[in-house]
Amino acid sequence: MRVIDFRLRPPLRAFLDMVMYSNIDRTERMARGIGMELPPSVRQRSVELMLKEMDEAGVEWGVVPGRISPVLGTIEADDIAAIVAQHPDRLVGYAGIDPVNSRNAIAAVDTAVKMGMKGVVIEPGLSSRPMHLDDARMYPIYAHCEVRKVPVLFMAGGNAGPDVTYTSPEHIDRVARDFPELKMISGHGNWPWAAQIIHVCYRRPNIWLSPDMYIFGGMPGAQDYMNAANGFLAERFLFGTAYPLLPFKDGVEAMLRLGLKESVMDRVLYKNAAELLGIRQ
Repeated sequence: MRVIDFRLRPPLRAFLDMVMYSNIDRTERMARGIGMELPPSVRQRSVELMLKEMDEAGVEWGVVPGRISPVLGTIEADDIAAIVAQHPDRLVGYAGIDPVNSRNAIAAVDTAVKMGMKGVVIEPGLSSRPMHLDDARMYPIYAHCEVRKVPVLFMAGGNAGPDVTYTSPEHIDRVARDFPELKMISGHGNWPWAAQIIHVCYRRPNIWLSPDMYIFGGMPGAQDYMNAANGFLAERFLFGTAYPLLPFKDGVEAMLRLGLKESVMDRVLYKNAAELLGIRQ
């Protein structure tokens, strides 16, 4: 069984300054809240152990997402590139883009492409000037990414902004409508709006759904996500652990226990992500 983890934050560089590693007790509480324990690699902040745990879970590749946020922390594209350069056969990078200044953001997208990034992460609700995904000020950035064929990973669920409206799926729906050639990934699966985002994905074929941590631990909507993964979304559903919040092996095993059909298993766990990332299969 082959697996690609679409949200993986290694214990390296600026990630170590973020709350997920600087406050291990908090990370542990979050993991236990969805029925899992932190793996040894997180407590020891060990990349070598992390790679071993990936091997044990069948995780061949991990997507390392950048972030530019005064709320949850920042890890610049240079750091993401350096992390990927250390393990080019296991990790791929998505550069974090600050959307506040659209001209600077567009330049940052071009820089990320030149650095070999496979896509960009845009989290407007977590920026210094919180915006919804469909804020008109974002549109020049989306237009540029669409023309350059650069996939966009949104922080679209969970703690995506100052209030729950920042996770509401109508915003990504409008962006997908207005930029039909732009490949976009709903990170955190627009949770808690599981049924609503599934409807949006049914309408918009340019959205890939990645609920990651919000599909585990009996979270509301988990079965709706799984029904979609086993049905019409089989070719646009992505697996993710949000490591270090979840261990790799337990995450993969939990996904299988939720009822992932054998007929779609390779596509959901590996092929969909491989196609987005341009990984030779």
